[in-house]
Amino acid sequence: MRLTRRSALFALPAAALAAPEPAGLARRIGLTTGSFMPHLSESAAAGKLVMLDLPAIMRDDLGLTVLDLMTACLPSLDRAYCDKLRNNAVKAGITITNLKMNQPKLDMASPDPETRRHALSVYESTIDSAAVLGCRWVRPIPGPNRPDLKLLAGSYHRLMDYGARRGIALLVENYGWMTGDPDAIPAVVKAVGRGLRCQPDTGNWEDAVRYQGLEKAFPLAVSCDFKAFDMGADGSHARYDLKRCFDAGWKAGFRGPWCFEHFHKELKPLLREMVVLRDLLRKWMSA
Repeated sequence: MRLTRRSALFALPAAALAAPEPAGLARRIGLTTGSFMPHLSESAAAGKLVMLDLPAIMRDDLGLTVLDLMTACLPSLDRAYCDKLRNNAVKAGITITNLKMNQPKLDMASPDPETRRHALSVYESTIDSAAVLGCRWVRPIPGPNRPDLKLLAGSYHRLMDYGARRGIALLVENYGWMTGDPDAIPAVVKAVGRGLRCQPDTGNWEDAVRYQGLEKAFPLAVSCDFKAFDMGADGSHARYDLKRCFDAGWKAGFRGPWCFEHFHKELKPLLREMVVLRDLLRKWMSA
């Protein structure tokens, strides 16, 4: 789904510059919209999902209360659309926490100043949209190559200053160059400083470093993409140990939100399996 191009940065009213503080997020469970990439449609169609309807589905069918957005899932970042989605979330009792800025061909740590400038300009415009959506956080996308951490930190600082004026903080997630290095998240957080926190993704690590990476990331986490791939009818997950991933966070003191990123080629089974995952996490949190 193609993002519309806005002609200028939003002229936000003062009331919109500070996103409201979300209700407590401890022990809350939600989802990230990347789960629905193959199932999205801009208009109602059989077997498809309209993003504006997702908050009500989360409330009525899934019993989930936290929504983590991805730019690639939104048909528009224009203010009118963001207002509609935020209003639908408020009506359904859903807290929108984060906007993953998965916009292609951006490199805010590039050694080329013009490439960095372009990336930061696009990200700043997207932060304006995140403020309208009521997000607490945004997450730039890590590139495929290990960056110069000084350049990366400088760009984070600019975005953090820009976001702070709009009530938005920044996150880092294990992706791209980071997936094989269990020390990558702590290294970026240390290099940036100034309150940068992380959003570990349980599925993005290479298998050899998954649990070590989670153990090092969770003490720095404020949200988690709790990712699951193919699941058995009994909730089993052969690809890696979901309970061990959960335990890594729980033992580190992380309490939520836990946002499911799960995949299925058909929408109805995807929703059913999210309920299975929800019930697993509820059981583990109450143990």
